[in-house]
Amino acid sequence: MTSPWARRLVASLVSAVAVAAIGFVAATFVLMVANQLNAQALGNITTYLGWPALSAFVLSAIAALLGGYDRRWIAVVAGVLVGLVSTFIGEIVLFSTLNVTLSGAAWGQLFTLLISIELPFWLAVAVAFPTAGYAVFGAVEAQGGPTSRKIALVRIPAANLSEGLITHIEREAVDSELADKQWDDYVAALSAAGWQTVEVASADRLADSVFVEDTAVVFGDTAVISRPGADERKPEVAGTEAALRAQGLRLLRIEEPGTLDGGDVLKVGDTVYVGRGGRTNAEGIRQLRALVAPLGYTVVAVPVTKALHLKTAVTALPDGTVIGYEPLVDDPRIFERFLPVPEAHGTAVVVLDDETVLMSSSAPASVALVEDLGYTVIQVDISEFEKLEGCVTCLSIRIR
Repeated sequence: MTSPWARRLVASLVSAVAVAAIGFVAATFVLMVANQLNAQALGNITTYLGWPALSAFVLSAIAALLGGYDRRWIAVVAGVLVGLVSTFIGEIVLFSTLNVTLSGAAWGQLFTLLISIELPFWLAVAVAFPTAGYAVFGAVEAQGGPTSRKIALVRIPAANLSEGLITHIEREAVDSELADKQWDDYVAALSAAGWQTVEVASADRLADSVFVEDTAVVFGDTAVISRPGADERKPEVAGTEAALRAQGLRLLRIEEPGTLDGGDVLKVGDTVYVGRGGRTNAEGIRQLRALVAPLGYTVVAVPVTKALHLKTAVTALPDGTVIGYEPLVDDPRIFERFLPVPEAHGTAVVVLDDETVLMSSSAPASVALVEDLGYTVIQVDISEFEKLEGCVTCLSIRIR
């Protein structure tokens, strides 16, 4: 398995080849047409465009490495800059090889060429970078990703954890010292089950940052960076994004005005149930549907009015059976197979493997029900996080 940075370097170089080649071929074709397809002109044209194409390759690769494809709008801006700058550099190098002194008249000629003969080249590069280059970069970077690893991203509780947001329950005093111990035990349980735990950079003044699941959703080698519905939580995303990039995942994202919390996303096979509630809006669901459809997933929107997140009310066992506490579920008929559990804190399971799940120890009857179905249940005490509407899924992002 190649390292994330090696894949990023290869993706940058391959996408740069695509961008430079498109610019070169497109400009050559236009100039050949302008010369009435005169074969004798081809040699001069290719020589003329060689330096701009080489410059475009170098600048495209650098831009990709520095994050030029992290967002579509950044790619659009980067494409225009790469097109203009590479053309200008190519002209200067060409003038130097021809021993043309860069006097005032020569500079004027450079700008004239930029908006005449060189126009097809830099326009082609400007268009190719955020389109073909973007697609090639994403496809290459995704190859050889972390499909065979079991990684859980976690984030240490903030110092002001007790100030975390609540919406559907009454506020209770949170014992921060006990919460720290419970978090340590949760991480230890994941490690003991064979998961590599990776800490997202701490965010000591972001009260809800321990609930890291809300900041991203992973689909194989692709991660969708969320846009939390609560304004107080939007700053949490940056740390998660950096951690996911370090793992070599391809990154997509929910953009304004869409909002999406990871806790509203439940994956069951190739079906993705998304809760439409207080934190995730319709635009967020639309964007997620468009992002994951090419990956082979179907998004099903689910009304959520009785709980903070969809996964506060329901999660799924390894066999795809959805379990939930019926008083918190708007309409159980939405799910293909639904099994009610007897306790509110028994709705959440973290699937560790095909036979093992992680559950809260505060729901003993639900634990017994799941065990009776033939599963091994690892129990953890997360009572302090449950006071903030948290559950076992909220405390990690799983990468399989």
